[in-house]
Amino acid sequence: MQTPTSDFDAIVVGTGPGGATVARELSRNGKKVLILERGDNDPEKGTFLKTLPRAFVPGKNVVLTRQALPVVRAITTGGSSMIYCGTAFDPPLDILKSYGVDISRESEELTSDVPVTKLPDELLGPGPRAFLESAMDLGYDARKQNKFIYPSRCKADCQLCMYGCPYGAKWDARRFVAEAMVNGALMINFANVEKVLVENKKAVGVQYRHDKETFHAYAPKIIIAAGGIGSPLILRKSGMRSAGFDFFFDPLVFVYGKIKGLGSGKSIPMSTGIHFEEDGIMMTDFNMPRMLKLGLDLEILKVKQAFSYSDTLPIMIKIRDELGGEVANNGWVKKSLTKEDVKKLDKGTEHAKRILKNAGATDIYRSWRVAAHPGGTVKIGEQVDSNLKTKFDNLYVCDCSVMPQEWGLPPTRTLIALGKRLVKHLLAAEEAAKKGSSEKTDPAPALMPAAETAEAPAPRTEMLH
Repeated sequence: MQTPTSDFDAIVVGTGPGGATVARELSRNGKKVLILERGDNDPEKGTFLKTLPRAFVPGKNVVLTRQALPVVRAITTGGSSMIYCGTAFDPPLDILKSYGVDISRESEELTSDVPVTKLPDELLGPGPRAFLESAMDLGYDARKQNKFIYPSRCKADCQLCMYGCPYGAKWDARRFVAEAMVNGALMINFANVEKVLVENKKAVGVQYRHDKETFHAYAPKIIIAAGGIGSPLILRKSGMRSAGFDFFFDPLVFVYGKIKGLGSGKSIPMSTGIHFEEDGIMMTDFNMPRMLKLGLDLEILKVKQAFSYSDTLPIMIKIRDELGGEVANNGWVKKSLTKEDVKKLDKGTEHAKRILKNAGATDIYRSWRVAAHPGGTVKIGEQVDSNLKTKFDNLYVCDCSVMPQEWGLPPTRTLIALGKRLVKHLLAAEEAAKKGSSEKTDPAPALMPAAETAEAPAPRTEMLH
């Protein structure tokens, strides 16, 4: 790779929805952006074997808690948007407004950039339709879910959202990364960022490993977007030792039932759902790929069910878990489900069983627990201010880690909106600085104990690789 001879206007670490949005918006405004991504940028294939190294490798992108609960994330360009099901839940506007963050305008603006729509009836497969009809028959407030999907490219008998859509129907953050690169951004893959370089309480660059070598890259703005696990680890090594504690990770289980005549089992997952907001429980249909179901079944020794895929309706129950735990320095998660968390999962399970039985299902059973969407590890109001700025000047965070409290719903729409809002702030602050008003637009928040200090950065001798 040719070595650039100049610094950048901004460095974005991570390419999930938050980081990809920041990179895209900055590059659209003429800024030179360096994107550092720890994972690959290989083409989407929509296969289990291609997805395996990105999302299902124990110790890398799957870590176990002491309760043997796997916490899943994807390490690849696009982040976990590569394995999500494209469900576009509205942001928690009231929660964020209570912390001085209003993204209502940005949440609406993003609908001109990404598809946010309910699937037409012809794309509802037999599984989602059976779930919806049975739930409504029982009086549940069940409805179609908004999806980040282009209906004209989608296929009704497909369940490959979690493998990276091979048809280009599901929006993922790679689209924004690609736009940023068209606009002149440079992305380096397999770049493992170790820490932010800080001088006189100002972030000036990052240190990263690539091809077993250490490099430094420099820019006047640094945006960390490495996710709920990755971001706090980088920030800790950069002098913010309070990052990575007291967080959420959205535990979930699947409840399965066999419905005679349902068909192949292939349907677009999370097409329909129910949100028990007061209880902190979300429930959706979830027709998963065959290999994923096989693995989940074998995990609980359901050998017969593992090799039976047709006529199966899986229902996912996801809960809003209580804050707690810590991200260990080695990247493992130390967090236990509370009694209240377990009660929520059990309550959701009973709802799912009721819906399945009403739909005529037999052989009903529940999976082991899984967790996704770790967040709240670098909270607004604690480690970052309402503009997502840390105690260090020029250093910002934009991913699920900044969520100030537990929420229990997929965060993608929220993160895109936060990314748009952050870039507006950065551009406005830059313009104000030119007029001598930077202190009014970009205040340094007094959020962290004064005892936290960063390591002194190495001299600027390494060149960007």
